[in-house]
Amino acid sequence: MTEQTERSLAEQPPDTERLPDTERLPPAAPGEAAERGGGAGHTPGPATGEATTDVPVLPHATTDVPVLPHATPPPLTAPRPLGEPRTWPRDFTHRLTAPLPGVRALARIAREGKLRPPPETLAEIQQLPFAPGPMPAADTTTLAVTWAGHASWIIRIGGLTVLTDPVWSRKILGTPARVTPVGVRWEDLPPVDAVVISHNHYDHLDAPTVKRLPRHTPLLLPAGLAPWARRRGFTRVTDLDWWEAVELPAPGGPVRLDFVPAHHWSKRTLTDTCRSLWGGWLLTAPDGRRIHFAGDTGYGHWFEEIGRRYPGIDLALLPIGAYDPRWMLRPVHTDPEEAVRACQDLGARALAPMHWSTFLLSGEPPLEPLHRVRAAWAATGRPRADLWDLPVGASRVLAAH
Repeated sequence: MTEQTERSLAEQPPDTERLPDTERLPPAAPGEAAERGGGAGHTPGPATGEATTDVPVLPHATTDVPVLPHATPPPLTAPRPLGEPRTWPRDFTHRLTAPLPGVRALARIAREGKLRPPPETLAEIQQLPFAPGPMPAADTTTLAVTWAGHASWIIRIGGLTVLTDPVWSRKILGTPARVTPVGVRWEDLPPVDAVVISHNHYDHLDAPTVKRLPRHTPLLLPAGLAPWARRRGFTRVTDLDWWEAVELPAPGGPVRLDFVPAHHWSKRTLTDTCRSLWGGWLLTAPDGRRIHFAGDTGYGHWFEEIGRRYPGIDLALLPIGAYDPRWMLRPVHTDPEEAVRACQDLGARALAPMHWSTFLLSGEPPLEPLHRVRAAWAATGRPRADLWDLPVGASRVLAAH
């Protein structure tokens, strides 16, 4: 939770009506597209229908039709045109899979004082894995990932370079400065062919970093975020709903990018809670290899559904940090054990942990996510080589089928 989020929560009216735990997801009705922009927050803040309890409940099924694990998955949607103008509902509150905590939750977190790791654990910062190195050579058949830190990856796919949630800033609004440097210097990046954004929280959509990109860089965004990018001069902007996709032309053949659900939320100002969507991305190489970038998410039913619709995921980039205290963060941030379970639900062959070792956003000791994800992976009996617990700055190449 950031300091600015704490301030915004404190300024809101008292808790009102609780969202039903089994809120259905109606089709997105056309609505007036409102521009978004502004300022705040990482941990859930109040919204229409916020919780009246300190402890949010994460439901396990909120879809219109029950998920049948053995049912034939629906066909993938046809790719939408790049840069297509869209209209969206005023907000996406109906997509939440758990109610957002309200003022009483804020009071409890302040009372318990668990916004940061215990002081006696901060010496672990010196042991956080950091091993920057040259990115692997890439041609049209290469599928490789390089972890720049937090949720920022450089993905080489089909001859393209794609950035995920790029944050090259030393500090983001309302949080302490990063505890490990960026794993790849900006000037060492190859030309960026596209950027995917999971949601609008400041540690995932960093305006100072985005402004360093050429304005013709294709930006792929959640529904409702296109106006934010266009106001900043970007000319190739596409925003998508869940289960929608685009194709990027690439030297090795078209690269498909699908926007998929996540258990999270969105907010940048005091007045734009859930006014844009949130989610992850499924990147499919021309030869069919697949990477799932989860963005920021809690654990829930969406992982199994994504795996059902996109069989054969080769690598899952999943968050393992910013999870303590669990009573507050469980609905929106997976802990290490949940990340391993999510990887299994996805049917993914390998797991690359992220969203830790960069910004200290919650109460767990700095090294705890790494120890716990290694133990959880070992408990599954899966090959150790399929846990890609990379240091910040390291790369790995995904073998061809």
